[in-house]
Amino acid sequence: AKGSGIVGDGFEQIEKKLGLSKSKKSNTREPPQDQLKPLINLYNQDKLQQVLLAAENLLNQYPYSGVIHNMIGAANQRLGKLDEAIEAYTSGLAIQPDFADTHNNMGVALKEQGRIEEALEAYTKALSIKPDYADAHYNMGNALQEQGKLNEAIKAYRKALSIKPDYAEAYSNMGVVLNDLGKLDEAIEAYNKALS
Repeated sequence: AKGSGIVGDGFEQIEKKLGLSKSKKSNTREPPQDQLKPLINLYNQDKLQQVLLAAENLLNQYPYSGVIHNMIGAANQRLGKLDEAIEAYTSGLAIQPDFADTHNNMGVALKEQGRIEEALEAYTKALSIKPDYADAHYNMGNALQEQGKLNEAIKAYRKALSIKPDYAEAYSNMGVVLNDLGKLDEAIEAYNKALS
């Protein structure tokens, strides 16, 4: 519409939301890998306060980055600040609603708060975007297990394992569910696969 000469405040607001407006801030949505890599390294080293500081600085330059909002959420989540994590995930999803990782992480945070139905919705959304997302299937299994939907949980774990055959945690959790169902031989088999 703007290319056709249509102007107005509404179009400028949309441009800002999409990160297309011309300003001192970058008009690129995501930072380059060389700026993200140190942030990811800090996260992997469990230097979570440093992650938050570095991410906030990057966010000033890239305010429409779904990846940075996701990193802020993940760091807050690991610090046990679930409300802050969910807030960061919500901000990221408002900008980039098709980011499966953020939906999955949101689901984990919601599950940690005991909001199982909302967590399941988040995993379902992640899987609608990325059907071969093993972690989302695994997390779905965990939430279903917590709800007592054991057969559905096994299906979710099996789906995760069909995508990622060496997923030890999925085998282990599936073993717990099989044990709860009284399927002891299958549970032992699942535990052995987890151990191998």
